[in-house]
Amino acid sequence: NKCFTASLTRTVLKAVGSGKGLGQAGSLEAAGGKALPCIVDIRDEQQIGTAVQKAIDTFGGIDILVNNASAISLTGTLETPMKKVDLMLGINLRGTYLTSKLIIPHLLKSRCPHILNLSPPLNLNPVWFKNHTAYTMAKYGMSMCVLGMAEEFRGQLAVNALWPKTAIQTAAMDMLGGEGVAKQCRKADIMADAAYAILSKPKEYTGHFLVDEDVLREQGVQDFEAYAVQPGHPLLPDFFLDETPDVLVQQMEQHGATPAFKPPPLSTAPPPSGGPIESTFKAIRGVLSEDVVKSTQGVYRFDLSGEHAGVWFLDLKSGSGSAGKGDPPLKADVVMKMDSGDFNKMFAGKLKPTLAFMSGKLQIKGDMTLAIKLEKLMSRMNKAKL
Repeated sequence: NKCFTASLTRTVLKAVGSGKGLGQAGSLEAAGGKALPCIVDIRDEQQIGTAVQKAIDTFGGIDILVNNASAISLTGTLETPMKKVDLMLGINLRGTYLTSKLIIPHLLKSRCPHILNLSPPLNLNPVWFKNHTAYTMAKYGMSMCVLGMAEEFRGQLAVNALWPKTAIQTAAMDMLGGEGVAKQCRKADIMADAAYAILSKPKEYTGHFLVDEDVLREQGVQDFEAYAVQPGHPLLPDFFLDETPDVLVQQMEQHGATPAFKPPPLSTAPPPSGGPIESTFKAIRGVLSEDVVKSTQGVYRFDLSGEHAGVWFLDLKSGSGSAGKGDPPLKADVVMKMDSGDFNKMFAGKLKPTLAFMSGKLQIKGDMTLAIKLEKLMSRMNKAKL
């Protein structure tokens, strides 16, 4: 009683995993299937109800629900506006619960009904909360739906969760990771294949928190290079898995996760005067321009601790930009706190901001979008071999 063939199911799941469901409707139909793309705000009960009824009218029933919609803001408690908190809770938690609630009556009429939430295992290690409590609460809300609904409908309906072992190339990852992050990711295909394996199981297979690679290994898959965006390149681990971020970062550094992690060539030239932080800001000033300022429009403050503690600023909002020691001339849009040694590593390209943030080495307050833009400046510096 499968409602899709294997190839069509994978097409649907790849579209869901990549966040391009609406645009992939044509691909599904070209493969011989039938698609009903709907634009729905899953916080709106009426809109969901209308879409569900359209699906019933079009296909005669519903066999599978994949809860994938999610909003993300990796900001601390004081830096997360309630508007963003409400958005994440509304889409991730409430949206998953509401969509499931409205579709379950139809799923119970299917011979092999499934709900699959793209959400992580419930890992209560505080490291996954301290830098983005609101996002973690919202994402874990999706997982708690699995925990509760799997038990509530045991024997009638399969409810499971799926999470990637590594970062997956999506629009969200491009936003969070910045330029060059794609080569550290896998394609959405791995999630599609893992999801298909789960959805092919009987309805008694329920209440599991699964990781894509583990699922496929159980299916006999041994070579995962085909799923890599850039085969052979080490991969960025995803959030919420058992290893702590500090261990993950160490592993990435040991295996050269990105060329930026490789130490710079040895030089016999004496270090510039003024100390390592001043040298870094001298390099920053060397790449400032009106174009950089125009494309960024942000003011940054760096509160550095450790051996070379102090306050520094980077003004990418005024004129041709400026950088130096002390408070910024304008109110900072972004405040970054980190050890001075890690700061130098980050601007030298030896420590990726994403991993620094994940491991707790970098704390960010303020506009996360502007924080991400700063990585472009770092890229320019590395290309200039500073």
